[in-house]
Amino acid sequence: MLLTFGVSMVALGAGIAAAKTFVYVSNAEDGEIDGYSMDKAGVLAPLGKTKAGKLVMPMAVSPDQKHLYAVVRSQPLRVITYAIDGVTGALKEEATAPLVDSMPYVSVDKNGRFLFTASYGGHKVAVNPIDATGVITQPALQIIPTGENPHSIIADRTNKYVYATNLGSAQILQFKFDEKSGELTPNEPPLIKARPGNGPRHLAISNDNRYLYVLNELSGAVAQFAIDQNTGVLSEVEYVGSAPPQTDLQPGLAREAVSTAATTASTTVAGSDTMPHIWAADIHITPDGRFMYTTERTNSTISLLSIAPRTGKLTYLASYATEKQPRGIRLDKTGSYLIAAGEKSNKLSVYKIDKQTGALTLGGRYPVGHAANWVVVVDRP
Repeated sequence: MLLTFGVSMVALGAGIAAAKTFVYVSNAEDGEIDGYSMDKAGVLAPLGKTKAGKLVMPMAVSPDQKHLYAVVRSQPLRVITYAIDGVTGALKEEATAPLVDSMPYVSVDKNGRFLFTASYGGHKVAVNPIDATGVITQPALQIIPTGENPHSIIADRTNKYVYATNLGSAQILQFKFDEKSGELTPNEPPLIKARPGNGPRHLAISNDNRYLYVLNELSGAVAQFAIDQNTGVLSEVEYVGSAPPQTDLQPGLAREAVSTAATTASTTVAGSDTMPHIWAADIHITPDGRFMYTTERTNSTISLLSIAPRTGKLTYLASYATEKQPRGIRLDKTGSYLIAAGEKSNKLSVYKIDKQTGALTLGGRYPVGHAANWVVVVDRP
């Protein structure tokens, strides 16, 4: 399926031809992916919209930056492979493969041979093969039942171990990963318990691979776990708050799973009351490993934390108001810019990052589709 351009290639001219950085945002309600080119000053130029399917949400990029994988959470449940044009940034659909459940998270192993997905409502994780051309056509080769509400799954930087969060069961699963066969096997022990009431959600690995950080949806705290370099087994270090200290939000409650028959993502709270609750979402680390950013959707903020170089310990520094309900953020490969999407603002914000302090300065806002949620950045040589 070819990209439907919102602006002509003639109008964009040589600026697009020279662009090496592209930004893609999935719009769940519209069932489309917005594309932009980004110049060295962090200015975005629209590429247009690509059709995907209602509830298109999590996306991942192949290690060689040539393919985009987009997960559609409405029926038929599937992952779409798009080829990324290195000159124009246009997306061309190349294949579709079935998924075993509605998957709110997707990632790719370090060699680009396997796709990991996690099903919050289906209580499982799965592995799909990626062929030698970077395309996904086959169903899952492995489906693993988990505890309640797995919310993310990633490989460590050595590609030997894989970790997955269970928000409902308050635990992090630990797997050994065979990068040749794609098989996940439980490590020893197979999981580490998280502190109750926190709700482990998204994951980030330190640049030196010594620590796993877990953003907790229900408390806003970031949990730091040390990774044993010989076994991949985790051990808790500490929990540090990432929500603004002055927040008046109550501890969060688990959300209902998204229905595959829905046209928009549900934000219903199980057993909800009328009090505003913490609702943390995304976490990313700068390429130099010095700073971390997290998002909180109820108050619509991005928080900045510093990372100590030797111990990996976190210190909360500041929070910034951002787009309404910021589910997804992403940094460019140079660590110069942070891009944030608002599920309820229909806008995308680009922030310049001060590389000495980590501070964010708003550079520009751009229109985006309805229920914008997942952001990826592609850097082509």
